[in-house]
Amino acid sequence: MFLGNVNLGLSVSLKELRDLYHVVVLAYGAESDRVLGVPGEVGLLFSSGGGDLEGIHSAREFVWWYNGHPDCRNLAPDLQTTDTAVILGQGNVALDVARILLRSTAELATTDIASHALGALEKSSIRKVYLVGRRGPVQAACTAKELREILGIKDLYINIQDVDLQKSPMDEEEMRTSRIQKRVYELLSKAATSSPVSPTTGQRELHFVFFRKPDRFLESEKRNGKVAAVHFEKTTLKVDSGRQVAVGTGEYEDIESGLVLKSIGYKSIPVDGLPFDQHRGVVPNSRGRVLQTTSGDLLLLEEGLYVCGWLKRGPTGIVATNLYCAEETVVSIMEDLTQGPLVSTSTLSKPGREGLLELLDNRKVTVFPFSTWEKIDAEEKQQGSLKHKPREKLSSWQELLKVGSE
Repeated sequence: MFLGNVNLGLSVSLKELRDLYHVVVLAYGAESDRVLGVPGEVGLLFSSGGGDLEGIHSAREFVWWYNGHPDCRNLAPDLQTTDTAVILGQGNVALDVARILLRSTAELATTDIASHALGALEKSSIRKVYLVGRRGPVQAACTAKELREILGIKDLYINIQDVDLQKSPMDEEEMRTSRIQKRVYELLSKAATSSPVSPTTGQRELHFVFFRKPDRFLESEKRNGKVAAVHFEKTTLKVDSGRQVAVGTGEYEDIESGLVLKSIGYKSIPVDGLPFDQHRGVVPNSRGRVLQTTSGDLLLLEEGLYVCGWLKRGPTGIVATNLYCAEETVVSIMEDLTQGPLVSTSTLSKPGREGLLELLDNRKVTVFPFSTWEKIDAEEKQQGSLKHKPREKLSSWQELLKVGSE
């Protein structure tokens, strides 16, 4: 059963769901962002003494903006007053963001990108993008597929410093044990050697910058409260518990930019009544079973409550990773229903779907069944066909609710 337009924590509480069902599985992912904790970032003071610097966004917000998510339709990133963007991070999301900024709008116009984003990108002055990572090319967190896509953009100048491609014995060992890391390094190395020495006039540029960590965001001297550059500390790799980590060297440099996009990781958010590890941004669990608390070797379970996906293990992995993760949780549920704590309680009657629908109706929540989703899907595709696009996304809650209610 599909119930759309229902918000956990607003439309119905977790406690109420658990009272209605024998088993509740939470798989709502991660819809918040990790923070760097450096001056100039949201909620932190910058050098002149107060406030947040404009021009700094999370990559999640930017992705939601160009994908037509209603919550970020009005993000309005400044793409016109600067020709340079700095993206912090080198994972797949970072590459997606860079690709949107550098790809021609004529090509983007044939995709399902949101119209408001396409219009802004058509007026964009961004010509140079820096993808900055704390560690080296061997540790870049992207996949080969995503990397190939951005390296394949037409008429794009690629810059990678030769010194950054030098490998240590530890790097070689990492590449021997990870086919993905080996392939990513090979693609970066090939791009570096095949690219011309300098860009041609007007050519768009993609710079991969390694061994740098943000120290602070610098304010513009011309526009108060606006970011003008990122102050980076150079790093080197140090082995810690068998893993190479970035440590500062005490040397610094600036990269000027009026637009900064932070792609440093997503973070799940808790709901009332859910045990939550604030530091890791996940629900404490054992093979998908939500843990009430841990005390030595004793694990106290939240009976009938389970998690899977990023909420269970953190924002990592690909689709196949989520499949294995979900299978593990399902196995735990089946074990608990047949030979675990749910054996006795599962025979007791609970209101289930009828009880949930009654609760939502009493609260006057407009519930959308799957047929309503299909109606929205059909409307988007129909509007897209008029513009030779796969779909034209409805990017406001008002539009979605209107089409869904017709």
